[in-house]
Amino acid sequence: MKSCKRCQQQNQEDSKFCYQCGTALAVEPEPPIATPVAPAATIIHPEIHPDEHLWRQVIGPHADLYLKHFKKFGLGEQTKFALTWNWPAFLYISFLWFLYRKMHVYAVVYALGPMISTYVTGNLTVGLVWSIMAGATANYTYYWHCRKQVAEIKKSSWSDPVKQDEELKKAGGVQPYVIWIGVVLYILFAISMFKMAQDGPPDGELFPGKPAKPVSASSV
Repeated sequence: MKSCKRCQQQNQEDSKFCYQCGTALAVEPEPPIATPVAPAATIIHPEIHPDEHLWRQVIGPHADLYLKHFKKFGLGEQTKFALTWNWPAFLYISFLWFLYRKMHVYAVVYALGPMISTYVTGNLTVGLVWSIMAGATANYTYYWHCRKQVAEIKKSSWSDPVKQDEELKKAGGVQPYVIWIGVVLYILFAISMFKMAQDGPPDGELFPGKPAKPVSASSV
């Protein structure tokens, strides 16, 4: 029952006005509807391998890019092969890329391999095959190179973190001077091609597809 504040008359609960004096009865506010609160979004952080800082130190420049490929191969105990592509090893002179990343044995292989293959086959396009091989296998080869360096550093159990970082940079990282070697080689190659275009074919060389005109017997 609702009680009128003016005359104290008791009225029905749904009455808006007092039956006795006609005074408007106060309407009790309805309790607010609770708005459901959405649960806080769960932030999923990418999994970080405990040795990732060691890998970064060994890789040096562009560590994020190479770690993206290396995680496909496995940073832990289990490893697997995954097909990836390395544009610098393909577009740049391949043996210089391996030298830049301190993989000296592979640098020698990719320096001598194209030359020997071209000499044996007499086909200049063999060099392109070697470049494709480098582009397809460079990341995986570099992965094993870095993995070996990380394992050696972990085996040493350095007590001084600063000394450990110095050894990691010494064992890994890059050799910046190799970039300038590549620039010089490209300039020399461009100059050679320009000179060949200016000089034209050597004297007396016949154009392909045009055999020499036979000498008639009457002119002998």
